[in-house]
Amino acid sequence: MAVLKCMLGLVVLLVVSTWAQEEGLTVSERIERANRNIVRGPGDPYLEDDVAYASEAERNADPCTSRGCMWPKSGDGKVYVPYVVSRLFSGREASIIAHGLQSFHEVSCIRFVKRTSQKDYLNIQSLNGCWSWIGRYGNAQDLSLSRSGCVYHNTVQHELLHALGFHHEQKRDDRDQYMRVLFENVDPEQAHNFDMIHTLTQGTPYDYGSVMQYHQYAFSGNGHPTLEAYPDPTVEFGTASEMSRADILRLNRLYC
Repeated sequence: MAVLKCMLGLVVLLVVSTWAQEEGLTVSERIERANRNIVRGPGDPYLEDDVAYASEAERNADPCTSRGCMWPKSGDGKVYVPYVVSRLFSGREASIIAHGLQSFHEVSCIRFVKRTSQKDYLNIQSLNGCWSWIGRYGNAQDLSLSRSGCVYHNTVQHELLHALGFHHEQKRDDRDQYMRVLFENVDPEQAHNFDMIHTLTQGTPYDYGSVMQYHQYAFSGNGHPTLEAYPDPTVEFGTASEMSRADILRLNRLYC
């Protein structure tokens, strides 16, 4: 009996330790871990990190710069974004997703509403990894929050901001004024994740605290840092637990 109790205690400690480790990850670490070694299946979108594209040719361009990808504003000034959440999520996971959706209502004119018959809507599912299309892509638009590592408040906000038209902070076209990419430490096959594009910054300054900012070791090929704040390398970044003030400001400037 004593041996059995000891074994059960070890199992509990292992579960708690694993949970604590997951809770301590940054949003970008969670996404990178969840998306590691994903094999693209037939019909799956192409992925650049956690951003979905229809073709390889489109991968390095923000679709919002070439076509209208904003969700439309209604006459009452609100922006209603229909969504469906897969029934495969547990009650706890569905609650986290609901809280992430609701958090936009509290700080902006965005209103996520359960889909009835709308043609364009977010189809929130547990697919391979964490990812979203950029902006309104049309029809049933998949947004993946894998049950294995993606269902956290900051990850939900991160992917929803993608779906609203926003890209990663470190891909801003003014990034080099604020951040150094240490390409000597980047996994060569992942270097495209640091390509700069014309992003929807809405006149806001670079935000080290953005929920869209990646962490210091993102896509490292040798265990050394790939990103360093500039000109002050001691500035912390990539640890946001939720949307920053700048995230909310640029969201409101774009939509509200």
